[in-house]
Amino acid sequence: MLAAGLVVLLAAGLAAFTYLVLERLGPRAWMPLVARAIAWSAIGLLILNISCPVPGSPERPLVLLDGSLSMGAPGGRWAEARDSARRAGDVRTFGDERGSNDTMPTLGRSLLRPALAAAAASDRPVVVVTDGEIADAPDIPAELLGRASVEVLARQPRPDIALVGLGGPSRVTAGDSIVLDIEARAIAGAAPESLSVEVRSGGKTVASRRLDLSAGAGAKARLAVSSGAVGAGDHVLRVSLAGAGDDEPRTDTRLHLVTVAPTPGVVLLAAPADWDSRFLYRTLRDVAQLPVRGYARIDGDRWRSMSDLSAVGAERVRQAARGADLLILKGDPGPTAQGSNARGIWRWPSGEAGASPIPGDWYLSSVEVSPITGAFLGQPVDSFPPATQLMPVEPRPGDWTALTARLGRRGAARPAVTGRQEGGVRSVTVAADGLWRWAFRGGSSEQSYRTWVASTASWLLGGADSARGLASPIRPVVQQGRPLIFEWTGRGSAVSSPVVWTGPGGPRSDTLRFDGAGRASVRLPPGEYRYRFEGGGGGLVAVEEYSDELIPSPVTLTSRTARVPRPQGRTAARDWLWLFGICVAALSVEWLARRRLGLR
Repeated sequence: MLAAGLVVLLAAGLAAFTYLVLERLGPRAWMPLVARAIAWSAIGLLILNISCPVPGSPERPLVLLDGSLSMGAPGGRWAEARDSARRAGDVRTFGDERGSNDTMPTLGRSLLRPALAAAAASDRPVVVVTDGEIADAPDIPAELLGRASVEVLARQPRPDIALVGLGGPSRVTAGDSIVLDIEARAIAGAAPESLSVEVRSGGKTVASRRLDLSAGAGAKARLAVSSGAVGAGDHVLRVSLAGAGDDEPRTDTRLHLVTVAPTPGVVLLAAPADWDSRFLYRTLRDVAQLPVRGYARIDGDRWRSMSDLSAVGAERVRQAARGADLLILKGDPGPTAQGSNARGIWRWPSGEAGASPIPGDWYLSSVEVSPITGAFLGQPVDSFPPATQLMPVEPRPGDWTALTARLGRRGAARPAVTGRQEGGVRSVTVAADGLWRWAFRGGSSEQSYRTWVASTASWLLGGADSARGLASPIRPVVQQGRPLIFEWTGRGSAVSSPVVWTGPGGPRSDTLRFDGAGRASVRLPPGEYRYRFEGGGGGLVAVEEYSDELIPSPVTLTSRTARVPRPQGRTAARDWLWLFGICVAALSVEWLARRRLGLR
C-alpha cells in the first residue's frame, strides 16, 4: 500500500509541475491536471505491477475417510463418520492398496500414509475422519501429518469372544494327524459361561474340545484332527467357537486349508544310509513345510523308516517316491525311484554312474551367483569342516554352481553343489560327502547347514506343479478385505491367464493379470472358491469372514487441527481490468479538456 501511495503522489506532483510551472495555466488547468494525475498513477501502478494480499475463496477440503472394517464393527461409528466427511468436503476413502467407492467399510487394513501423501500434494486443505486405529501411524512423518486436520470418532468396544489365531500344516500325509494351534481372546470384559471349539469339514464335526477362558483373558489350545476323518484331497477346515454368544459372529470362525495327500511331500531315499542322510533327514523335518519321510535300505531290497527303523515294504517306498513333490536320492536306490513325477530332484551320487569318489580334505567355497547363494552370505565357508570325499561331476551348459571345493585348499576349484532347471523340473546335485560335520560341529557352520538345506529345498519346490497349474496362491486363505495373491510358476515370463472361479455365487470367468514380479491379485467376498486355469490345473482357496480389523486395537491418532497455515492469496495490478479502464478514461478526459483550452 505504501508503494501505491508513493506512485500516486509522484504522478500528482509531475502533473501539477507540468500544468502549473511549465505551461503556467493557473486555475484553468485543474481538470486536465487531475485527469493526467489519475492516468499517470494508473500507468505507474501497471508498470510496477504492485500486488496485495486478498482473502480469496477457500478451496473445498479433501476429506480422507477411513474405510476399513473396523469402522463398521460393533461399537464403530461409520454412519456418523460418513455424514461428517460428506459435510466437510470431497470424500476419498483410504485403508489399503486400493481405493473403495463402497457405501460400507470393506477394506481389510488401516493404512493412512499413502493416501495422506497423495492428498497433501494437491495443496488443498486435508481432513482425516477415522476411528484412530491406524496401523501405520508411527511411520507417518510429523510434517506430513501436521498438514491435515484429524477428526477421531473412536469406537466403543463391546464384549466379544474372538478366535484371533489359527495355525496348522498346509499338507499332511494320509494317516497323520492334522494338529491345529488355536488362540482365543476375551475382549472388553466378555466372560463366557461355557465355551468349546469345533472343527468341521464338509458339514460334519471332525474334532472338538473345551476352552477355559476367563474375563479379559486369552487361551491357547492344540487340537488334533484325524486325516482319516477328513479324507484325501484339499479341504477347508472350519474352526468355530461354540457358545460365544456375542455381537460379532465374524470373529467366531476361522478357516484353514489343508491337503491330505496319499504320499508325503518330501521323500528321502538313502541307499545305503550314512551320516549325511541321517543329518539331512533330521534337518529337513525341522525346516521343510511339507511332510517328510525318509527310507533307508539296509541290505538287499529291505527298507526301513528313518523315523523309527520299522520295516517298510518296497512297494510302499516306490509309491511314496512316485508321489513326492521333492525326491532326494542319496546313493543308488535302484528301480525304487523310477517313475517319479517330482518337480524337484536332489541327488547325492556315490559312484553309481561309474566314477569313483576322490577322498581327502575338500574345503568348500561359495560362488557369488546362484539361487541359493544367500544361504552362505557372510559365512566363512572355507573355514568349516572339510568334506571327506568329492565325486567328479561335469556341469552341463545351463547349470549353476553354488559351492566349489579345493583339495587341501590348493589346486583348481571343482564343482561341489550344482543345479539346473529343465522344463518344469528342478534338480540339484551334491558331489561332496561329509557335510553332516557342519551340523555336528554347531555354531555358524550348523546354522549355514540348516539355511542351505532350507534354501535348496525351497528352490527345488519352486518348480512348476502340473496339478496346481501355471500359478499358485501364496496364501490359500486370506482375511476378509485382503486380496488373494497368485505367483507365476509356469514356464517363461508371466502372461495374463484366464481362470474360472466356482464359489458361493456360482461359476464366473476372470483373468489373472501378473505384474513385473510375476504376481497377480484378486479380491473375492468371503467364502470357499475352487479355481481352474484355462490350460489345466487349479486348486482351492478361501476368504474368511474374520479380519484383524474387527478386533479393537490401540487408538494411534487423536483429533487435531492442521498446524500448517495455508498461504494467503495475492492479486497484482495487471490483473485489475478496471485499472486499465481508468487509465484510458483519464487520458480521454485530459485530451478533451486540453482541446477546450486550445491546447494540443
